[in-house]
Amino acid sequence: MRLDRIVLSVGVAMLMVACVPVSKTATSSSEGSKINRQSKAEQKQDGARIHTELAQQYMANGDLEDALVKINKALQFDPNYVPAHTVAAVIYERINDLPNAELHYRKAASLAPDKGDTNNNLGWFLCNREDKTAESQAYFQKAVADPFYQTPSLAWTNAGICQAKGQNLAVAETDFRKAISIDPNNGGALYQLANVLYLQNDAFRARAFIQRYEAQGQPTAASLKLGHDIEARLGNKDAALNYSRRLQSQFPDSEQARALDATARQ
Repeated sequence: MRLDRIVLSVGVAMLMVACVPVSKTATSSSEGSKINRQSKAEQKQDGARIHTELAQQYMANGDLEDALVKINKALQFDPNYVPAHTVAAVIYERINDLPNAELHYRKAASLAPDKGDTNNNLGWFLCNREDKTAESQAYFQKAVADPFYQTPSLAWTNAGICQAKGQNLAVAETDFRKAISIDPNNGGALYQLANVLYLQNDAFRARAFIQRYEAQGQPTAASLKLGHDIEARLGNKDAALNYSRRLQSQFPDSEQARALDATARQ
């Protein structure tokens, strides 16, 4: 799953009161009330931020129960704190409470409707719900429309994966190419584009992208199996055998290695 990293920035505003005599009591009272209101709002957001960070720490340590306690506390401090809703969504998704996960992903997106990260996160969640995959595309498009979104290549990759799930291979290919045009080293997009091209019976171009993926030096069982299949379709038996041997050596217990074993026995 590809979620945007949550960056929690600390912005503590310092309120400074000038030492200037105020002639009207009413003015002094009004300014003091305004300062108190600002301080309370800042205190609520600060409490939400601190408990969100604690929830992230518990989550990173695998303590989802305490993470949930902390994130609910964060939302008590500030029910509109976007990072808290995102972390809550991830926690609920990890404990397989999908209705609550969706509720918080949608709440984060509604509170920050033009932000790339919140829309990408909701889109990816929907992409992985079979009955809502089609709905995800609107959120990916909103994500890449954010001019300040730092990882649009990620959203294009996610959009392409969802299009491929729906067998919209030509559209998926376009999305992956957009992702790669933004970030040529996007390994996920390189692998996915190779796979989509292979599925469209274009093994020659698929080979070019799986080789670019391989050049990054982080092969997976899936990429080695795809490399094998591409070379086999092109009739390059030695290259296909090399991929097969690497797969059996590096990922002997993988689903892909078992699939090749089963094919070899036939």
